[in-house]
Amino acid sequence: MVYIVLGAGFEEMEAVVPCDLLRRAGVETQLAGIGGTEILGSRGITVKADCTVEEAKWEQADMIVLPGGLGGVESILNCETVMEAVKKAYADGRSVAAICAAPTILAKLGITDQRNATCYPGMEEEMGQALMCEVGCVTDGRVITGRAAGSAFEFGFALIAALRGEEKAKQVAAEVVYS
Repeated sequence: MVYIVLGAGFEEMEAVVPCDLLRRAGVETQLAGIGGTEILGSRGITVKADCTVEEAKWEQADMIVLPGGLGGVESILNCETVMEAVKKAYADGRSVAAICAAPTILAKLGITDQRNATCYPGMEEEMGQALMCEVGCVTDGRVITGRAAGSAFEFGFALIAALRGEEKAKQVAAEVVYS
């Protein structure tokens, strides 16, 4: 199970594209909303979450994914349920992933310390002890980070590779005619 967290002001592409790709790969994926199930994104698109963060079964998560969008990041930082779930998942040896502004959340938790990571350009100073890379997506062990909305497909394929292997990621990329 993968949970993708939606907070008001999240970046729609960074949540919906990875969710779509994971589901195409056969990975059970749920969108978990902060403050309800109707979550307004940063571009004015309302997305219906599958559950609230309080209803999520975090202990069953193989991976927790945090989309960016400054409002969404602020929502996550102010949500004790999600912050505790991310800390526990990582401490328990499960994967965590974040894209755009959201890798700064992982940095605040010390998860990216001494790990290769990327984030939205200009936010590098908020990445603490991370070893910064200027690429679309970085996988370093159980930590996956993406740079921005334009990296949503690359990020989604990296999530699939981490959970189902590189061949499955390539298969899904071919199916959606990603070039």
